[in-house]
Amino acid sequence: MTETSSHPLLSVVVPVRNEVGNIAPLVADIEKACAGIGAFEIVYVNDGSTDGTAAALADLATTRPWLRVLTHAESCGQSAAVRSGVRHARAIIVATLDGDGQNDPAFLPEMVETLQKGGLHAGLVQGQRVGRKDTGFKRWQSKVANNVRVRVLRDETRDTGCGLKCFRREAYLALPYFDALHRFMPALMAREGYQVLHVDVRDRPRLSGVSNYGFFDRLWVGILDLAGVWWLIRRRRRVPRIVSETL
Repeated sequence: MTETSSHPLLSVVVPVRNEVGNIAPLVADIEKACAGIGAFEIVYVNDGSTDGTAAALADLATTRPWLRVLTHAESCGQSAAVRSGVRHARAIIVATLDGDGQNDPAFLPEMVETLQKGGLHAGLVQGQRVGRKDTGFKRWQSKVANNVRVRVLRDETRDTGCGLKCFRREAYLALPYFDALHRFMPALMAREGYQVLHVDVRDRPRLSGVSNYGFFDRLWVGILDLAGVWWLIRRRRRVPRIVSETL
């Protein structure tokens, strides 16, 4: 980091719970991917881990001034961890990715560039996975849930479950917060009048360990959230556009 340390170009938020084996390799991958972007920071949110995650992060932070660590006293879920990270991020552009290593950080520069080229009307760049490494049953679950979501919300996004996202911090913080928010960001960004862009990203096998968060892809878990987001979209009123200001 340089003299712009207090205001980096990009904040990369990574929510983790019991991912000790994935910490060091993923941090190295993110560092490599962001080297050409400019000043950046990585904000890890330790969501109540009970393994060696905290120690692994503390060790890495001693030699990496751009690595910041937030710790939840207890596990509050992935959406809460993402929100904590975004609220404490210091950049106007934020990227998120899952802490298990399946999201490849190599796509971060392309996503940042896509958002910047989109201008101020672009609020979100959503990664869409190709070559998914999940089990056949989980891919089937995801396909069914995504098809239903697209029909109901018409968000024109085939894969909202991908953790790779790049967005404007102020746009995210203006969204209504609820558990599983990160799964509905394309529809909610569009609700606020922002353009949603897409980048195909490569999926990787989990580096180590097992999944620690539940699957929205199970349609019966997300059906109430889907209905709630549908209601929010239906209740949207036009947001006033300020075209001039007199001081």
